[in-house]
Amino acid sequence: MKVKVFPCGYLQTNCYLVWNESTKNAFIVDPGDVSPDLKAWIQKEKLTPQYVLLTHGHGDHTGGLADIKKEFPEIRSVASKKERKFLLERKTSYGAGGIECDIYVEDGQEMQAADTTLRFLSTPGHTPGGMCILMDKTLFSGDTLFRCSVGRSDFPGGDQEALIRSIREKLLVLPADTRVLPGHEEETTIGYEERYNPFV
Repeated sequence: MKVKVFPCGYLQTNCYLVWNESTKNAFIVDPGDVSPDLKAWIQKEKLTPQYVLLTHGHGDHTGGLADIKKEFPEIRSVASKKERKFLLERKTSYGAGGIECDIYVEDGQEMQAADTTLRFLSTPGHTPGGMCILMDKTLFSGDTLFRCSVGRSDFPGGDQEALIRSIREKLLVLPADTRVLPGHEEETTIGYEERYNPFV
């Protein structure tokens, strides 16, 4: 599987494009804003994006969703079932609000995307229904876990104790060499965070 990051929006949210080199099937994680570079890359590589996955409902991770769905009408949006209310409400999500996804998943659920298996890990704390997405030994951590940091919990729906518990119980139990691709800034590994992250 190939992964390419497209920082987008004024907060430079990491939007990830993941694709299977053989089948050209693809999925997108956290389209934070309209990204001409992302769309150009999809066209250049002749990819077929099947799903757009949302780690949580904040506007800097969902701002490009409508544009993606307009550009690729067959694509299906996916989020945690526990985040549905948050996605629908503009006041708490700091975004457009009114987002209704095509598929809602639960903790531990698996699905096939781009001909690979994804497993969804419920990691509330940054938002009520935040989740991380595990693909083999690659984790898309959204705003739950960063390099030597963790997501904010002072926004509406945030919970610091829940966030730290999510990281310790769901993420730090993964193999140390698991690659962590966060919602902002540079990538890291589970082993590095277990050793050096001062928050956990």
